[in-house]
Parts: sequence; structure tokens; C-alpha cells
Amino acid sequence: MKKSQPFLLLGLAACMALVTSVLVYNWLQRQPKVVEKVIGAQTEMVAVAVSDLFWGTKLAPEHIKLVPFPTNSLPQGHFSTVDSLQSRVLVANVTVNEPILESKLAPREVTMGGVAAVTRPEKRAMAVKVDDIIGVAGFINPGNRVDVLVTINHDPPVTKTVLQNVLVLAAGPDLDRKGKEEKPSSVKVITLEVTPEEGEKLGLAATEGKIVLTLRNQLNADAVLTRGATIPSLLNSYRIPEEVKPEQPKAVVHSNGKPAAPEMSVELIQGSKVSTLTFKRD
Repeated sequence: MKKSQPFLLLGLAACMALVTSVLVYNWLQRQPKVVEKVIGAQTEMVAVAVSDLFWGTKLAPEHIKLVPFPTNSLPQGHFSTVDSLQSRVLVANVTVNEPILESKLAPREVTMGGVAAVTRPEKRAMAVKVDDIIGVAGFINPGNRVDVLVTINHDPPVTKTVLQNVLVLAAGPDLDRKGKEEKPSSVKVITLEVTPEEGEKLGLAATEGKIVLTLRNQLNADAVLTRGATIPSLLNSYRIPEEVKPEQPKAVVHSNGKPAAPEMSVELIQGSKVSTLTFKRD
């Protein structure tokens, strides 16, 4: 009996371990369902973009999907249904899986997409004709900022910056960026957002001269005052400054036309008094 007692204890321990393992396994299997129920009770569906969407896009069901968001982290201005975004127009770019918010949409009265939808009420959209040189070799994309230079071949010719920090609304017929492409796309028309006064300047510049666009850094909005470039200022660029020779003193000439006689000064010291006497040489 004493010899079989260790085997009985070993068997009992094995049974207890087996039962404990089964209970733990069953408990772990139930946990995901409990977590899913808790998460489902604390989330709300939010409309997000299926892919990258660009300003001016008129939203359709294929642009939108619903994903769960924590109720305590819902973004302000979100939408919970696809139908609530039907035919709304974007006025800002939205990246894939980004919530579509009211702040990125045009008013509900705006039902047509395109350039008119993204142009601010106080501004105007104006198209200018460009080529590969004027359009910075196709590197100008919607959303970029440019300066406008005009060259007028009058007498004398002059080139001057007439507009600065102007928003590009569209490059060609496209409102979306082409910056991710391996090669820049060549366009013949670029649409700029300008004020009415800037539109007048741009129209005169395009009619009376040749315009050139310069691409700005996105973070630089500073205005720079310039004098404009002319032929003389162009040729004076990087020129070595000329040496200035000291002027020679001119001889004094009397009214009779003869040079004045040279003078000689003598310093006279009498005690603590010092005086200067001047004599003219014959």
C-alpha cells in the first residue's frame, strides 16, 4: 500500500492539472467575445474616405466607407451615414481612411464640383496660358503657391514681379496633384485664385507682355518688394566695382585769368601766444 501511494498522488495531480487546463482554456475562449461586446458598445460608425480625395470632388457612395470610432474620440463635424454625404463637394483634400468632416465641405447649396466649388467667395479663378518654361517644367501642382512675373518689351524693356503668393487651383483640367508621378505632366493652362484687382493686373500682364511663374516654398508667405530688372541693371550684375581715384586740388584762378600766387604760412610763437602769418610769393 505504501509503495502504491506515490503513484496515486501523481495520478491525482495529473487529473487536477488537466481539469485546470480545460477550465483556463474555456475561459480564454470566452474572453474575445466579451471584449468585442464591450468595444461594440463604446464605438460609433464614422464616414471616412476610401481613397485619396481631392478638393472639388463631388462625393458619391464609392468614395465613402464607414468604420467604428471610439465614442469618446469622435471628431467634431463627422458623419455617421453615407447618405448624409451624398453629392457634397470637398473644398479640401482628404487622405485615405481620414474622416470626412463638415469643415472640409462646401455649403449644401453648392452641388457642382470643380474649380468654382473650391474658389473662395471673395476670390476669382483665372486661367493663364503656359508652356513647359512658364509652368516650371510641369512641376506646378494644384495647391502650390506661385509668383507672377511679367516682361514688357517696351523702351526700355523691363521685367517685374506683379503678383506674389498666388494659389494654384488647377493645372490643366485636373484639380488633383500629380506630384506622385515619376514624370511631371505638361499642361497648357494653369488656373490661379486671385482677387478682382489681381485679376486686372494679371489680364494686363498677359496681354501686354509675357508672363512667367515662379514656384514658391509652401512655408514662405512673405512679400518681397523689388525694383524690377532692366537692361542696365542686368548688365551691372556681378560687375567689379571701379576704383575711385582721388580728385586733384584745382588751382585758384583770379578774375584776370592768371593762377593765384602760392601762399606760405609761418607759425609765430611769442611766449604763450601762437599766431600764424601768411605770405604770398611773387
